[in-house]
Order: sequence, then structure tokens, then C-alpha cells
Amino acid sequence: MILHPALILVLGALVLPWLPHRGARQAASLALPLAALWAVWQVPDGSAWQLHFLDYTLTPLAGDKLTRLFATIFALMAAAGALFALRQESRVEVPAALFYAGSAMGVAFAGDLITVFIFWELMAIASTLVIWSAGSRASYSASMRYLSIHLLGGVVLMAGIAGHVAATGSLAFTHMTPDSGASWLILAGFLVNAGAPPLSAWLPDAYPEASWSGTVFLSAFTTKTAVYVLLRGFPGTELLIWVGMFMIFYGIVYALLENDMRRILAYSIVNQVGFMVVGIGIGTEMALNGAAAHAFAHIIYKALLLMSAGSVLYRTGRRKCTDLGGLFQSMPVTAFCGIIGALAISSFPWTSGFVSKSMISQAAGDEHLQYVWLGLAAASAGVFLHAGIKFPWFVFFQKDSGLRPADPPASMQIPMILFSALCIGLGLFPAPLYALLPFEVNYAPYSGAHVVTQLQLLLFSGLAFFVMLGFLKRTLTISLDLDWFYRMFAPRLVNLLTPLLTGVIAGLERTAASVAQRAGKTLHRHHGPQGALARTWPTGSMAFWTVVMLLAWLALYYLP
Repeated sequence: MILHPALILVLGALVLPWLPHRGARQAASLALPLAALWAVWQVPDGSAWQLHFLDYTLTPLAGDKLTRLFATIFALMAAAGALFALRQESRVEVPAALFYAGSAMGVAFAGDLITVFIFWELMAIASTLVIWSAGSRASYSASMRYLSIHLLGGVVLMAGIAGHVAATGSLAFTHMTPDSGASWLILAGFLVNAGAPPLSAWLPDAYPEASWSGTVFLSAFTTKTAVYVLLRGFPGTELLIWVGMFMIFYGIVYALLENDMRRILAYSIVNQVGFMVVGIGIGTEMALNGAAAHAFAHIIYKALLLMSAGSVLYRTGRRKCTDLGGLFQSMPVTAFCGIIGALAISSFPWTSGFVSKSMISQAAGDEHLQYVWLGLAAASAGVFLHAGIKFPWFVFFQKDSGLRPADPPASMQIPMILFSALCIGLGLFPAPLYALLPFEVNYAPYSGAHVVTQLQLLLFSGLAFFVMLGFLKRTLTISLDLDWFYRMFAPRLVNLLTPLLTGVIAGLERTAASVAQRAGKTLHRHHGPQGALARTWPTGSMAFWTVVMLLAWLALYYLP
């Protein structure tokens, strides 16, 4: 029987905290993702598991090229994250993270909507535990807000699934068109996890409050699982082009305003997922290949950037750009790996981001989407500003902060070096990545036009950064986002309205009591011992009124 790769991680994560020795837990945390990776490549194309539930057929395990691509990078990310978190003291975080990774793989292998929903909700619970396990008051509050948003998304998704099944009689997870209320609800549920508007703020609110290693795990699974289900369920939905464009520029603007290094990178996740959502909305084979390839590449370079930031946090305990600077002198490995990740996210030629993101831009050009192509080009320059230059400059190279922390331990350096090598290797030799994509790839990223255009964008963007450096220097400020409405405005509104509503409710209660009292007196007057309806009536009177009613009925019966 074929093993389900997701269950290897999910069940293993449940056992992991109970292993008696720390060395055994560390060894198991590294072995489980590798075992899951092996199992991923044993799953054949088509349905491998099927179960019967009521009158429906569930398909918990089904494989194809798209599934295999996402499951592979999920397993690699879980292994690298577990190695990076080897020194994590919390006994909750790594098991929760592996359970989280396994749930994401469960969604990728799901062939029906019920299985998607089950693993979707398990993913929300496990990722909440990853945030909560940081152990601070801020992380607890952020985890509760995070859970609230994702449970809301889960309710919307379940309502959509129920409506879809009622309308079609099928649970199969295949291509859907947003032409009914149910399919719109499913799309909305998926977009919540993608970090789409208007709820994008959950991501930069929650992820930076996790531990130095927890944010690395969080960056990989929730949003990329959302990209997977959008690729599977809603390719070619034009609305997604404009949703993705909003996400791209929203992420750039807020990342440029941020002072917290991990919030910069969190907003950058929204920005990068926006590129993928645009590709899904375009819907051609080139665009879908680009979105899938960019998701694969993004998991690697974003994890690398957050490993770099996590190493700084681990060594210094500081996360504000205004508190950092000059760290390249004592943390050269961390700085070098951070620069590689910054170049990859900026789509610098000869890095993984270039060979994936350029496919989406090419697809927009092929479809004559002029304004989309121009927007993507401008966004590439914006990405270089906030993630390609701002993050490494203010953390590692700006005015010396006087801090001299050493590079992190080898267990943290090794995954950074490995992911740096992958960023460069996939950039130089994209063929292995292209071979994993769902459609045949007929694309050459290293044409003269592509390379020159991208270098021009990046070099002029870099020039603009240093010319405007005085305006880009961060201060101790707080960026207001849409989460202000439910974090600040809604509680204040409730506090303001509570006395008024209390008075209204008390008045309604008094009115209801008075009405009930009067109704009771009226009923007692008519039905009580002395009431008109309770007194003894003469037999002749009763007979008379009976005859009157019969005559009335007889007259009504014979009326035309």
C-alpha cells in the first residue's frame, strides 16, 4: 500500500514531543521530512487512496505534477526548517511546525473538497501553535487574532463547499468557475489564506511575533498552499489579476514604511504571492507554470531571508532596523546568505527568482496585457527597493550600531548555505525546476532582452535607493494597516456603544415586562374564574348561537 506523505509528518509530529531524549527528538525532526520527501515520489499519478463516506467518494491521496512540485518543496522546507530550529528550546514549536507542513502536504494531495477542508483547518491550528509557542504576551495575542481570521476563512470555505456539493453533487476538487454563490465563497476562503485584501494584515501582524525559527516555517506553507489551491481550482479567473496587482503594491508600500526587519519580510510575502496570483489570473500555460515555479523559488529564498533575520534576532535579541547596522563585520555568513536571498527575491539574473518571475511577466506580454506588464515591471523595481536593498542595508551595512554578535551555530548556518546554493543553482540551471512544472516549458529566461531589461530596472532602482536614502531611513514609528479596524476601532466602538446599548436593552426589558403584565391581566379578566368566557351560559343561548353559525356557513356555501 502507498504511504500518504502527509500522514508521515502529521503522525510523527504527534509522537515527537513524547520522545524522552532531546537528541532523539532532534534526529526524528530531521528524519520525518526526509521520509515524507521519499514518500512524495512514490505516489503515482491519479487516485491512490479512495474512501466512501455517506453517498460520496473521498480521495485523500491523488498525485500529478503540480501536486508533486508543491509537496516536494514543502518537504524540503520542513527539513531545512527543522535543521535551523535544532536549538529551539520549545518542545511545542517544531512538532507543531511539522504537523503544519504535513497538513499543507495533505491539501496538496487532496483529490476532494472535504479532504482539502480537513487539512486546511488542521493547518490553521498548527500554525497558530507555532506562533503561540514563542511564549510572549505579544505572540499569544497575535496567535489569537491569526486564529480568528483563519477560522472565519474556514467557515466561508465550508459554506462554499456545502453549496457546491448541493448544487453539483460532486466532491471532486477540480477546476471551478466563479459563477455561483458557492464558488465565490470557496474562492474567498482560499484568498483569505493567500493574504488577499481586505484581510492582508493578518500576515505581518502574526508572523513577526513568532520565535526566531518559527517565522521561517510560517513563511512557507499557508500562503503557498493557497497558491496551490488557486492554481488547481481557479486558473484563468480574471479577477485574480487585479487582486494580485493590489497585493503586489500593497506589500511594497508597507514594506518601505516598516522599521521591523521581520515585518518588512512579512509584507514582502504578500507582495510576492501577489505575483503568483496575477499569473493564476492570466491563466495561460506559461503563466501557470510561472506561478508554480515562483511559489517553489519563493519558499526557498523567503526562508533564506527569514533565516538570516532569525539569526540576527537569535544573536542580538533585536528586530528594529534602527537598533541594527554594521553586523556584516561579525556575522559575515549571515550577511552573505541574506544578500543571496535579497538578490533572488529581486529577480536578479542568475538567481532562482529571475527564472520564475520572468515567466509571469512574459505571459502578461504574450496576452497583450500592457498595463499588467508595466505594473509587474515597476513592481520588480519596488521589490529591489524594500527587500533587495533595504533589508540587508539597514540590518548589515548602515551606520554601525556597535553590536558585534558572532554568526549563529553551524545548525543554523548549514540550511542558510544550502538554500543560498539552491537560489544560485536554480538560477544558473533552471531545467530541473522547469521539468517539475505542470505544463511543458518552452521558455528561455536568459535572452538578451530579458537580462538587459531586468538589470536596468534593478540598477536604476538601486540608484534611487541611495539617492533617496535620507527619506528611507527608518524612525521609531508604527505603521497603521487595515487590522486597525478590528484591533483598535472595533473594541473602542464596543466600549462606546456598550452604555447606550445597555440602556436600550434595559428599556426594552421594562417595556416587555409591562406588556406581558397587561396581557396577563387581560387574559385573567376574560378567562379567570369571573371572566366572561369562564361563566356558565344557559343552554338555550348556546343553542341559539350554534344555529346562527350554521346558518352563516350555509349562506357562505351557496354564495357564487
